[in-house]
Amino acid sequence: MIENRQQPQNCRSRFSGAPERVLVNWFWLVGHMLKWSATRFILKINPIRIMATALITGASSGIGEVFAWELAQRNYDLVLVARSEAKLQELAEKLMQAYAIHAEIIVQDLSNPGAGTTVFEAVSQKGWTVDMLINNAGFGDYGSFSDRPLPKIMEMIQLNIATLVELTHLFLTPMRQRRSGTIINVASIAGFLPLPYMSVYAATKAFVLSFSSALWAENRADGIRIQALCPGPTSTQFFQVAEFPATMNGNGGNMVTAAEVVKESLKGLETNKSNIVTGGLKTQIIVNLQRFFPRDFLLSLMESQFKAK
Repeated sequence: MIENRQQPQNCRSRFSGAPERVLVNWFWLVGHMLKWSATRFILKINPIRIMATALITGASSGIGEVFAWELAQRNYDLVLVARSEAKLQELAEKLMQAYAIHAEIIVQDLSNPGAGTTVFEAVSQKGWTVDMLINNAGFGDYGSFSDRPLPKIMEMIQLNIATLVELTHLFLTPMRQRRSGTIINVASIAGFLPLPYMSVYAATKAFVLSFSSALWAENRADGIRIQALCPGPTSTQFFQVAEFPATMNGNGGNMVTAAEVVKESLKGLETNKSNIVTGGLKTQIIVNLQRFFPRDFLLSLMESQFKAK
């Protein structure tokens, strides 16, 4: 005797039941299979890439250029911003040859007042959506404050602080509307302590660190990642541009590469840390010195270390 067991209601498949229902569900399945096949065919003959876009300032060299290469490898379209048109154009062409991405350039001196607005308007006119903003452009200056040229000091403040704030505000607003986006503001371990003979530079980076950390707290619940990237001594043109004396022009053995800095920054985004200090144990010790020693003692120590010999 064969027992005729009734299938429990909660175990019935989508395609069980009356013949009419089975027929309707089979048509539903076939329709979706045809739609999937057609989509694959269309994408094969006319590929549509849904890609994120990153805007990088100071992209023509150093950390900015390495960010461009790393993000291109991760399938980001790029908007590269710097003063040197020739370097930007060469970099954009190399990136597009190496990876299946699109790279645009904006030639702009970001030390000019209002430069951030100029960049934002250029991006808006092209209809580009910036998913990641990397405020990397900036420079340092070495020497006794009273001996340094005032125009260079004011240019540094404009670039390191004012333009960074301007770009952050302009691009953060649409990110908040979309409830997604990433901003990396390049600060420095110099932002953790006052530095004699680099007084203005260290102060600008202290601003970037404080500003970015506050924005991280304001925006972390809204799907937006904001990071203050704080490199230690890095093998770039920084020391030459800052006009360090030849005897203090960096020590290659104590420096990390720009590639290492970028790798640590992007890894830090995965856990949405408010700041990333690169350079290993030595830089971690430096940024925490003020927790263990009196401020005046540290300032005297820094003055003796940074004074030209």
